[in-house]
Formats: sequence, structure tokens, C-alpha cells
Amino acid sequence: MDGIHDMGGMHGFGKVAPEKNEPVFHARWEGRCLALNRAMGAIGAWSIDEGRAGIEALPPEVYLASSYYGKWALRLQNMVVARGLAGADEIAAGRALRPDNVLNRKLQTADVPRTLTRGSYARTPQSEARFKVGEAVRAKNIHPPTHTRLPRYARGHVGVIEAIRGCHVFPDSIAVGAGENPQWLYTVVFDGRELWGETSEPTLKVSIEAFEPYLDAVKDL
Repeated sequence: MDGIHDMGGMHGFGKVAPEKNEPVFHARWEGRCLALNRAMGAIGAWSIDEGRAGIEALPPEVYLASSYYGKWALRLQNMVVARGLAGADEIAAGRALRPDNVLNRKLQTADVPRTLTRGSYARTPQSEARFKVGEAVRAKNIHPPTHTRLPRYARGHVGVIEAIRGCHVFPDSIAVGAGENPQWLYTVVFDGRELWGETSEPTLKVSIEAFEPYLDAVKDL
């Protein structure tokens, strides 16, 4: 989706200012927020891409005004309510107001290590990869209203296939409940001047991970 989250190459937001000796969490609630989000993923309440789409759906003014874990907390609240796991009134009250909703499964102690690791999204390919290493490709100029992993700054620009990363679950499909729809994944490298114009640093290269549906072969255009 075209949203405020897709900020690569955008001007007007100032320089990134790293916090010196930044702690893992700035407050205890941030750690709890991380744990709750990981727990919901572990029981299958939603996928990682559905979770990313949940943050992307935040209004721009809310997104910009929220901290990193503030966005995670808002995403958690919104998705819990949207899936009927709690009511907005229960979120506001900070406690259950009705009998517990039934989850597809409950998190057990033995599941805890799994909440800290990311599962494999690799899948067996059903066809040959369309592109080869060294081939020139153009990122499609798409503007989907839903989740996508193709950054806006790369759309419409020409790069070269640097590596083939196998076949994986397609985020654009699974984020909207349309199934895994596995697709080939590539590393595509772009020249900085292709992306940012002649004023870009001459030696700059930018690599992205791009799924096959995002790309066209330059020779076919």
C-alpha cells in the first residue's frame, strides 16, 4: 500500500539520529508489548505480513506521532478487536467484560522459544524462476491499496538481478487472506543515480529483495 510507512527516499523528515547507548526497551510496557505481539503470532492469530499491514493501516498523523512500540501496541489493539478476540470497550476498560473468547489454541510454556524465532517461509517452487542472475529488470510501477513489499522508491526503475533467493510465501497475498501463493524472490541491485538522479553519489548501490510479480524483464519492454 502507498502509505506514510513507505518513507524511503522521502525528504522533509530530517536526518536519522541514533540514540547513544539506546536500551533494548525504554519502559517495561515496551517489553510486554513485544511479548504480546509475539504470542499472538505464535498461536496463529495473524501472520507476520498481516501484522505489518496492520501497522501500515494506521492513520498518517498517528503513525508519525507514535514510537516504534507505540505502533506495535496500536496494531495489537486494532487487530484483537477486528478479529473479535476482545471488544473496544474491554480494551478501554483494561479488563474482560464478557466470557473469554475461544482461541484456536492457547500458548503453552513449551511454545515460548518458538515465539522468539521466525518460521521458514520457503516453499517448493511449482515452476522455474523467470529471471537469471545478471539480467536487467524493471520494478513495476504499482500502487496497490493493500500490503506490498516493493518500496515506492524502486518502482519504475531498472536494476539487475544479483541473486535468486528461492521460492517463498508471497506477502501481498497472505496479508489479505488470499493464501500463500508462493513466488520466486530475487535480490535486485539498483544504481544510485537510477533511483535518485544525477546528484546521487556516483558509487551508491541499493539492493532490495523483490518478488517475481514485482518485476518485468527489460528486454520484453
